[in-house]
Amino acid sequence: MRAASVVTELARRRGATPAQVALAWLLHKGDDIVPIPGTKRRRYLEENAGGASLALDPGEIAELDRALPPEVVAGPRYNEKMMTFIDR
Repeated sequence: MRAASVVTELARRRGATPAQVALAWLLHKGDDIVPIPGTKRRRYLEENAGGASLALDPGEIAELDRALPPEVVAGPRYNEKMMTFIDR
């Protein structure tokens, strides 16, 4: 949960939500990265859109990169049992 706490703390310092920080971080990763947040509620759609205008400085990006290295946070979205319900 260290990764989540780093994102949450950075969001608190910036007056943003963790989702906005995560989306802003992904948008700083390059033109070949396109975050696609899912939501059912307009409120969250509007919140997510705010991530596009959140400019992270190089120190903040480095902080997030250290907390969220791909080899630590990558993995399947669902556990093995839940995967049995996909593409049925």
